[in-house]
Amino acid sequence: MTSLKSELLIDPSIIQENILHIKNLLPKNSKFMAVIKSDAYGHIMENLIKTIDNHVDGYGTVRIEEAIRIRNKSNKKILLMTGVYSNKDLELAKKHNFDLVVHNQTQFNLIQENDYYKNLWFKVNTGMNRLGFEEQDFLDIYNKNLQDKKIVLMSHMASSSDPKKHSNQEQLSRFNNIANQLDGAFEKSIANTGCIFNFPEHCYDWVRCGIGIFGGYAGSHQLKTAMTLRSPIVDIRKIKKGDSVGYDGRALAQSDMRIATVYIGYADGLAQNLKDGTLVHVNNKPAKIFGKVSMDLTTIDVTNHEDCKIGDFCEIFSPESSINNVSIPNDLISYDLMIRIKSRVEKKYIIKKVQETMTKNLIFCR
Repeated sequence: MTSLKSELLIDPSIIQENILHIKNLLPKNSKFMAVIKSDAYGHIMENLIKTIDNHVDGYGTVRIEEAIRIRNKSNKKILLMTGVYSNKDLELAKKHNFDLVVHNQTQFNLIQENDYYKNLWFKVNTGMNRLGFEEQDFLDIYNKNLQDKKIVLMSHMASSSDPKKHSNQEQLSRFNNIANQLDGAFEKSIANTGCIFNFPEHCYDWVRCGIGIFGGYAGSHQLKTAMTLRSPIVDIRKIKKGDSVGYDGRALAQSDMRIATVYIGYADGLAQNLKDGTLVHVNNKPAKIFGKVSMDLTTIDVTNHEDCKIGDFCEIFSPESSINNVSIPNDLISYDLMIRIKSRVEKKYIIKKVQETMTKNLIFCR
């Protein structure tokens, strides 16, 4: 066994496949924006853009520093999804030709003061109550200042992944009611991943898709998780019925068992509150977490793994075992599991050429 390391393997070809699958669901006139904020949900945006740039119409992110990193790799449209808050950032946005979201009066004042009306997306609040103009406030601004400007009208859905939520129809109705009151040239955008799958008739001029392209959306079994989080086994032992495992003795053996200790813990970004019984895999066979996740180590039940040995990898999630198999039973979200992985986990990109697969250590381009 070589030096011990937990690994995060990232397969950009899976992200590309997810994008193509989602695009096949869209109306022909809908443009596709890949939301790659938070370093592409932990997938390293520079490496990813090389693979997907020809398959998307633009990118969405939040921090201006990330938008600049995207611009260094792509000439496609880049949307700053919370806009800018200072003259300095507005000048950077102009320099790099970013699209800007405008979601409150303070931001619009900045736009007016600089007489800059290029590539603006106006966000209206339709019920999420986080960002966005209230209906009448936006209509007043539009009628006084924007009728001769080309803008994008946008909003964000709060519960689109649950099609049974009544709030979805309320938001969509409010959004279209506002749109129907506009006279000038404008485009519309409200669809996120959940909306694409559950309300496809509302995929207007732009869709903004984030978690779906990384395979973290639980509403589709066609999408695959693009990450494999794995770590080697460093110990295997037998315990007797009645023995406990881990801190606080939470896991109590109901029969004689075989326990493996895996070289990963919450200091690596693994969620500390994973429950006993959470599904993992060793040598492509299912195993289960047994005992509290500790800072550097995690214990699993390998009683039925006779061939399991020290040095074998335990996979927490992978393309074959969705990240949602970990998030949903533990009342977590896939977004959080993706972005929480720490720097001491070695990240590798899987480069596929013809039928050969090889891994390369990531070079962090900052």
